[in-house]
Amino acid sequence: MKEGKHISLKDLACELGISISTVSRALKDSPEISGEVRLRVKALAKEWNYRPNPFAMSLLKNTPRIIGILIPDIVTHFYSSIITGIDNIARQNGYSVIITSSYDSYKAEIQCIEDLVNVRVEGIIACLSQETTDYLHFTSLEDLNIPLVFFDRICLPDVFSSVIADNIESARLATLHLLNTGSKRVAFIGGANHIEIVRQRKHGYLQALREYRIPIDKDLVFCKYMGYSEGYEGACKLLSLSNPPDAILAMTDSIAFGAMKAIKEHRLRIPDDISLIGYTDEMHSNYVDPPLTAITHQTHKMGQTVCHLLLKQIKKREKPQQIIIPTYLAVRESSVKNNQRVPPTKNTI
Repeated sequence: MKEGKHISLKDLACELGISISTVSRALKDSPEISGEVRLRVKALAKEWNYRPNPFAMSLLKNTPRIIGILIPDIVTHFYSSIITGIDNIARQNGYSVIITSSYDSYKAEIQCIEDLVNVRVEGIIACLSQETTDYLHFTSLEDLNIPLVFFDRICLPDVFSSVIADNIESARLATLHLLNTGSKRVAFIGGANHIEIVRQRKHGYLQALREYRIPIDKDLVFCKYMGYSEGYEGACKLLSLSNPPDAILAMTDSIAFGAMKAIKEHRLRIPDDISLIGYTDEMHSNYVDPPLTAITHQTHKMGQTVCHLLLKQIKKREKPQQIIIPTYLAVRESSVKNNQRVPPTKNTI
């Protein structure tokens, strides 16, 4: 057998002069196959370094054991950690995963769903793109009997199960942290208002202001897109106000890093002149200057939970279920102004 060639069941069967099904059953120690044949098959498989192809096997059996994952961005630590959690549970239950990315494009998202359907996945775990406002490509999966579960950015909670962070409460307590540590005029930079997590986090921010009886100033809210460039743009706009903010709650770390660049270009000090908090707590939050205070997600737990939900739906269709995963505030140097003491808080939000 040539080196580098992928060895198939057919190759083993041809060499041994037996059927493919016999080879398959022998490798699984089926009692229907004699001990002598099983030894011969396993010896050749070891000699030729045979490795089973789970995708081909599932298609041959017409019983796919594949889970599809659709995410907006494949390179961030936030999504990679969630994928790790999904993959852990999937493998424990005999599933392989296929990962696709929409790159936050609605059209690409539709194509990803079509691709996953074409490879006959048994279920799909998805996080919406920022452009998505129409959900027909998701609801059509019901007709194909393919269960779907959302995480983080979700839609149609009355139709699909989902796993999210405690968006309202985390934004509320992050805003209260800023107010409790010396900030008086807190701004919010978020994404497009049609996205559920944007609405929820903005709601939590506004709720905290109301608790402090601080009048709502629409000029302090900038919602456009969740990205580095928009964080920079939003902070520049906020800092150009006649009465600029002295703190910013950014609803993603990418937004926060863009805002941090704008703040430094305006020759302002963080946190003395303007405090800053981000979200999701990417690993590099510890390495920027100053280290970024951030709402930290339990991403691995989120991935495990969403996979458990999907497996339940695969085994037996149940009513949609929404699970909220607690977050916690990782306080670093970017949020507490000088001469201020951080009040005692619970570890989880």
